[in-house]
Amino acid sequence: MAQQTIRPSLGTPAAPPPGKERARTTARPKRAPRPRTVVIASVAWLIAAVFLLPYAEMVITALRPAGELRDPTYLPGEFAWSNFVDVWRESNLGPNLRITRVVAGGSTLLVLLVAVPAAYYTARIRYRGRKVFLLLVLITQMFQPTSLLVGLYREFHQLGMLNSVWTLILCNAAFNLAFAIWILTAYFFSIPVQLEEAAMIDGLGRAGALFRVTLPLAMPGVVTAVIFTFIAGWNEFVMGLTLSTVPESQPLTVGINSFIGNYTVQWNFLFAGSVIAIVPVVVLFAFIERQVVSGLTAGSVK
Repeated sequence: MAQQTIRPSLGTPAAPPPGKERARTTARPKRAPRPRTVVIASVAWLIAAVFLLPYAEMVITALRPAGELRDPTYLPGEFAWSNFVDVWRESNLGPNLRITRVVAGGSTLLVLLVAVPAAYYTARIRYRGRKVFLLLVLITQMFQPTSLLVGLYREFHQLGMLNSVWTLILCNAAFNLAFAIWILTAYFFSIPVQLEEAAMIDGLGRAGALFRVTLPLAMPGVVTAVIFTFIAGWNEFVMGLTLSTVPESQPLTVGINSFIGNYTVQWNFLFAGSVIAIVPVVVLFAFIERQVVSGLTAGSVK
């Protein structure tokens, strides 16, 4: 009887030799970091600590009881979480926060509605005085809002628009419009016009090419303008203090200033209100930062 030979199946891989399998399972030893890398990382952590230390001090002071505000210890004996509840109940921070949210969001929306078409027209249409227009836009950024406060106060007083949220929206949008136009014009200049021409050949109009082709590619510039305008409107203080005299109609930055009296300063309430003021901005910036990264990768043109 003939001996039958059994051949290995083609679909079953052959077992590797013991030496190679042992070499694959053995992990490579990690190399020690270079001295230059250690120095750069240490300096980076030190700089980060310097910038984060005031925020840590603000949070710690916001949690101090009133009797431990002058203690030399860095950490309080107990954390008074009730400071956040008391500052919310005993002050106008609730209405002030709502006004700040409306002012920052409204001014940002108004800036985008005006800056996007203005920047697009300046970047795509050649007309006389285009360079002069861009120069004037840049010059307006050099004006200080405080130098115009007297004139703005008299104007809005005659119009009967003091203590109005629309007044703060218009002022914040006016002072941030130049930056948005300038940065969006630069982004529209960097996008090839051939993309819009191809879209219009396919049947889109000028507006369709703008909203479907150009604007998505310019999204990093749009997000940058949104960040700048929103944070500037959220942190604005001087115009809110001058154009809003009623506590219920003042923004959050002015409302926090009410804890500073002539003879005493309520440090725990002051810092508690400051923590409440920065939390929404930090959360919003965390979400917008992802959109900036995705816009930079999605809007790249080869």
